[in-house]
Amino acid sequence: MGQKVLLTGRPGSGKTTLIKRVLEELPQCSGGFYTEEIRKHGTRVGFKVVALDGYEAVFAHVDFTTPERVGKYGLDLSALEAVGVKAVREAVDARRLIVIDEIGPMEIRSAIFRDAVSEALDTDLPVLATIFARPLPFADAIKMRPDVTMIEVRPDNREKLVSQLSDKFRNLNQA
Repeated sequence: MGQKVLLTGRPGSGKTTLIKRVLEELPQCSGGFYTEEIRKHGTRVGFKVVALDGYEAVFAHVDFTTPERVGKYGLDLSALEAVGVKAVREAVDARRLIVIDEIGPMEIRSAIFRDAVSEALDTDLPVLATIFARPLPFADAIKMRPDVTMIEVRPDNREKLVSQLSDKFRNLNQA
């Protein structure tokens, strides 16, 4: 397993939860962001980006009337860039484990986000990211990189992956 790990899997397979659990197990500082659903009365109405340093912003919502849209969600790409991209670039500058959740159809609408992902992957730093399973040209190009390890997250391997990935990134930090 290389030091750039991309998690893929069906929606709801536990990719973001897996990343959060791995980060809880690691002693070193990490940088980057994860995404969280926003729910109202049990229905998903949007997504927010949460930087590991605590900053967060809503970047997709059913109530947004923005020109950029994916499905029922209007996108505020500037919110993604102000929180998510900033967190990724700060992780690169600080030479930390870079967390990117998620490289998906909403996020890659931002050219600035795509640049930050490419810059992070082009470093010698470890990366733990989630990536959209279905075909998308930008995501497919990343999946084809020789320096990335793809792992499908499934209910039957989630628990085992927490310890495997925690051990892997802990050992990288000590190398």
